[in-house]
Amino acid sequence: MDLNIGALIIVAGYLIGMLVIGFVVGKINIKTSKDYMIAGRRMGLFMVAFSLSANNIGGGSTTGLADKAFGSWGMSAIWYVLAASIAMIPLAYFAPRIRKTMAVTIPEVIGRRFGKGSSVFSAVLNILALFCLTSSQVAASGSVVATLTGIPMNVCLIIAGIIIILYTTLGGMIADQISDLVQFLIILVGLAIATPIVISGCGGWDAISAQLPGEKLDFDSIGWVVIIGYIFNYFCTFLSGPEMISRFESAKDEKTAFRASLLSGVLMAAMAVFPTLLGLAAYAMKDSIPGLTGATAMMSVTEHFAPTIVTGIVSAAIISATMSSADSNLLCMSTMFMNDIMLQYSDKARMFDDKQTIFWTRFCNVVFCIIAMFISLFGINIVMMNTFAFAIRCAGPFAAYGLGMVVPRATRHSGSISIITGTIGVVFWQILSGGDFYLGVLPVVFGCAVGALTFLIVNLIEWKMGVEPAPSAFLTPEQVRKIEAEER
Repeated sequence: MDLNIGALIIVAGYLIGMLVIGFVVGKINIKTSKDYMIAGRRMGLFMVAFSLSANNIGGGSTTGLADKAFGSWGMSAIWYVLAASIAMIPLAYFAPRIRKTMAVTIPEVIGRRFGKGSSVFSAVLNILALFCLTSSQVAASGSVVATLTGIPMNVCLIIAGIIIILYTTLGGMIADQISDLVQFLIILVGLAIATPIVISGCGGWDAISAQLPGEKLDFDSIGWVVIIGYIFNYFCTFLSGPEMISRFESAKDEKTAFRASLLSGVLMAAMAVFPTLLGLAAYAMKDSIPGLTGATAMMSVTEHFAPTIVTGIVSAAIISATMSSADSNLLCMSTMFMNDIMLQYSDKARMFDDKQTIFWTRFCNVVFCIIAMFISLFGINIVMMNTFAFAIRCAGPFAAYGLGMVVPRATRHSGSISIITGTIGVVFWQILSGGDFYLGVLPVVFGCAVGALTFLIVNLIEWKMGVEPAPSAFLTPEQVRKIEAEER
């Protein structure tokens, strides 16, 4: 294939910029392990909001969204991202409570309330899921590099993995959020520039819509049951998603966490329209673009109808979308392994100072990303990996973590049992439905519902028995001051 030199230069410049951010932040801003893991709890509104948005707008919300618009969803594909933006509204209720825990990870909060066993089980579920998610994002990034260069896919996977390792390992959460800000702006601005240019190149929207079947222009053709199901799905996965929780924990205060959730919803809503329109444009022009498929719709229609510089911007946007998720998944996985497994079970790890903790967290980043790269080489379907990962990490911990913060009288057994039943529920529904909607319900939603119902039933039974509440999910002000004094 012919090299798209202009696009390749833009993407290379973007990747080098990410490495520079990681190096500079690592040298200047990383002083303590909290700096590395949760940005020292000092991030402002825009940093947190853009980082939340960048983590939600991955490969599935760009190339995947265009694929759905190209396929049977048509214009209603916009709900694939719009549902996520709506889910940020109820999440804003939990955001200040998440920040109030003064924790680093989800298992840490679960462990405070429901015991070490529940904490470790939640950590294992999350780490397993994050391996899958990191692998899928490495694969998506590698595919863009392969498309631009013609380099064999396996080599491109290794290149993508090495870049992710370097800038995540060097700069930690601070670099992660700075790069997220840059990445989301590239995604939003890049697609906002590319979309009208592509539509104009296709002859304008009237020409495109004339080539589309009527059902492809229906805003709600997938049905309101599916749309509402996606809103619930996103809410469940966001509330028990470690990359989301780490952003709220990095906020400078509870009010910032609340506002960032709402602002992120607005930013994601703005993003939903562009990949949808590009997917529809690709479908309308499918007879004039050789070898066009849904998976290549966004890149192909842009390359065919837009200047080279625009193709480069879109290519950088797609890599931004995938890498903004990959770096967060990788950092969360390493942080959780150190915070919730090593520091709980290793006497030697408990003696680590900040420098040693940072070193070993960075070491975990390298090892875990290499494993994720190896998994990506098997060519496992990205959608399948993501579906399994989101299901297995969310359904079990959902009730114990989310309801554990808002039900002060919750008993210890209610949390630990709900983790088990939620996990069993999601596996059962996953097998029954094949990972898709069954009776209008996704596996994640079913598993979370089972866990939440178990949580409430066990509490009702144990309250009648007079069982004492579990310890609080929140630290007292005295405990917070003590921790901060020790860190200083």
